[in-house]
Amino acid sequence: MIPYGRQQISEEDIDAVVAVLRSDFLTQGPVVPQFEQAMCDYTGAQFAVAVNSGTSALHLACLVLGLGEGDWLWTTPITFVASANCGRYCGALVDFVDVDSASSNISIEALEKKLIQAELTRCLPKVLVVVHLAGLSCDMEKIQALAKQYRFAIIEDASHALGGRYQGEPVGSGRYSDITVFSFHPVKNMTTAEGGMALTNGQELAERMRLLRGHGITREQRRMDQEADGPWYYQQIELGFNYRMSDLHAVLGVSQLQRLDQFIAQRAVLADRYGCMLADLPLLLPQSHGAAAPAWHLYVVRLQEEGMRAEVVEWMRGEGVMTQVHYIPLHTQPYYRQFGFQEGDFPEAEKYYRKCLTLPIYVELTKKEQDKIVALLGQALGSIE
Repeated sequence: MIPYGRQQISEEDIDAVVAVLRSDFLTQGPVVPQFEQAMCDYTGAQFAVAVNSGTSALHLACLVLGLGEGDWLWTTPITFVASANCGRYCGALVDFVDVDSASSNISIEALEKKLIQAELTRCLPKVLVVVHLAGLSCDMEKIQALAKQYRFAIIEDASHALGGRYQGEPVGSGRYSDITVFSFHPVKNMTTAEGGMALTNGQELAERMRLLRGHGITREQRRMDQEADGPWYYQQIELGFNYRMSDLHAVLGVSQLQRLDQFIAQRAVLADRYGCMLADLPLLLPQSHGAAAPAWHLYVVRLQEEGMRAEVVEWMRGEGVMTQVHYIPLHTQPYYRQFGFQEGDFPEAEKYYRKCLTLPIYVELTKKEQDKIVALLGQALGSIE
């Protein structure tokens, strides 16, 4: 069976994990800050906060940006549920912005129109979560210009985009946003088995995220009125969470990060090869824009006709190829329907969903396997038509 995505684990990765298993620290040791520094060095961001998942990173990012009851968080409907749920965790209201018909990322035109209307009704967002779908960066310079005009904070949900670039800089540099979030789930471009990270150029934002990821506890403040206080003393100064990453996970990240550029280069080769081999099939292939170099976390095609995807998926599965769909529009999910969202609210997102299909792409996918995928897809499209 050919999966749609999978991790690439080397003997060096295994040796690194075993070394931590043999060390004195499995959880809060020296490797987590080492991983954080390595991510800063790679992206150019000043501060990094490692956590136990990308979802946790999104939650902390919202909290430190002051999102709370009565505030609005906006994001795209075409994303995983965490991009919106992080707002609900804070008690905020959630709304969506339709996607661009070409890239399937958030539409700048739709965003600007929605902001104009929201200003009139005093319902402007406090936070915009921008999602780099499939590893293609949104046009962040234009989004930042709108953020300055309408005074909202930007979180880049770059869970798909580690290793990608925008205007020649690594995604995660923070030039155009307040906080960037990455995920290290096994199907992502590199993995820590499970984990996430928030990167920022704001020192206060980073310090508060570090505090909140560890129960709101600090050891750096001492009670001055007790001379007997010693190195065991700590204070809980906020209601935080257990969102910490362990050294066991972090060391896998340190090891994987050394090969990330190789991973991205191989994904690009596979994506280019798909582009050539699929050109004559009745499909819309992924589209980019000149400012971005995609990370190719996913390879998403769109069928020309609606109503045939289920048959294509079953055909491919029966022949040993797993495909996937990214994503079901969030506003159509039962949880978000309770807030009044309906089908038809975001037509471009719904149109995209009815036709999208994710093909397998991962570092160890062979040319022979890719040939099989393309041949079977061609057969499926021909037989169903």
